[in-house]
Amino acid sequence: MPLIRKSPSETAPTRAPEVPTLIAALENGSQQERWAAARGLAKVPGAVAALGKALGREADERVRLAIFTSLATISSAASLDAILPYLRSDDASLRTGALDALRLMPGIVPGRLESLLCDPDPDVRLLACDLARDLSSQEASILLSSLIEVDPSVNVCAAAVDVLAEIGAPDTLPSLVRCAARFADRPFLGFAVKVASERIGSRFPARHG
Repeated sequence: MPLIRKSPSETAPTRAPEVPTLIAALENGSQQERWAAARGLAKVPGAVAALGKALGREADERVRLAIFTSLATISSAASLDAILPYLRSDDASLRTGALDALRLMPGIVPGRLESLLCDPDPDVRLLACDLARDLSSQEASILLSSLIEVDPSVNVCAAAVDVLAEIGAPDTLPSLVRCAARFADRPFLGFAVKVASERIGSRFPARHG
């Protein structure tokens, strides 16, 4: 049986849309076109500004997710700057999207984490504690033990204690004790400190002999 030759239109490779076309679709396209454009810009570092601008006006959660994912894929200082403002958003889905995107940028976020833990907004500091889960035990212990020594927010300290319970090193134990003492009138934090101390102790049992 003879082979059937395909027409040139059937054999020619499909060209990806040009970057200006994708940016135009991101700005003015339908929901499906905006979603596809956001995904198509995932490996275009020069598109960070357009993605960040689009994120500020986008109402569709599926498109927002695609934008966050593309910014995280680019994983540059510029994309980090585009994401960080949404940790302050009043929209819970935007805060969650920003946090999830930042978790996908382990090579970029640690350099900014110390400043996030010192942010004037306690909600930002609380979310930054969660990002510390992706650090090494030693890095997280240094940052979070310093935080719980001075932070005035009981909720921020509780978030830090929760992370230390999972990954804290033994040298955080004195800071945990002092944190509980600072908030002696908040029994729930004292209980959380007790649990964290026990878990750290179980991971690093004292050596005798």
